[in-house]
Amino acid sequence: MRTGLLIDMDGVIYRGSQLIPGAAEFIQTLRRERIPFIFLTNNSQRTRRDVCMKLQRMGIDVEERHIFTCAMATARFLAKLKPSGTAYVIGEGGLLQALHLNGYSIVDHEPDFVVVGEGRTITLDSLELAVNMILGGAKLIATNLDPNCPTKGGTRPGAGATVAYLETVTGRKAFSVGKPSPIMMRAARKELHLATSQTVMIGDTMETDILGAVQLGFRSVLTLTGSTRREDLGKYAFGPDVIVESIAELCDIGRFIDRDLPKANQDDDTVTNMADWVAANA
Repeated sequence: MRTGLLIDMDGVIYRGSQLIPGAAEFIQTLRRERIPFIFLTNNSQRTRRDVCMKLQRMGIDVEERHIFTCAMATARFLAKLKPSGTAYVIGEGGLLQALHLNGYSIVDHEPDFVVVGEGRTITLDSLELAVNMILGGAKLIATNLDPNCPTKGGTRPGAGATVAYLETVTGRKAFSVGKPSPIMMRAARKELHLATSQTVMIGDTMETDILGAVQLGFRSVLTLTGSTRREDLGKYAFGPDVIVESIAELCDIGRFIDRDLPKANQDDDTVTNMADWVAANA
């Protein structure tokens, strides 16, 4: 059966600016064997092109079509929810571009939505503006709820920290689109034209990558090169289908899919031909 991969990046393909051994070979194998894949990131700062260039400079052979960001997922969601809407944005270029490409205007008063992503130039003035917009009726949207982001120097607050500030002040809850939200993960699956049973998520974080896969019925692979340790697994009421020390163990991807990955449950697949389904179940 055809199988495709949704792949997290930080902690799976690289750590900070360092490529994880075996990552380049793994992607080369996917391309050589024509296994569909797409990288998922909960970082809304960079555009699709920027992420692609970062990976290429690390030696990963990818194109823009292989990248799917939470900024893209958020912008597409808002465009369906309210076409040609307006947004006040706390975030950076990747989020701004995604919103523009999906027909949104960026405003500084009376927006339809306050949209929060990662940012390194957040000020108390921008937060105060956002608070009053939300209290004035704007809906609060988060690209993701990750509380922090790893950096070369340690850790900095993530979009989730900014969202928590706004939620606390306003008493309003944000709607999040990024992993583990089914909105982003289902959209990524559709980018690859895969059914649920054909989709495998590879990630390093239980609360986003693996949780999202479990909720959607995707098979999942946890790598131990990122934020999760083997001893952490006992804390969770759910788990991955397979655990590997690193992505290097998946370089023989054909053998892994055939021998080590549990068989898919096709009962979770979406009906693709409604007329045939109705006839079969009449």
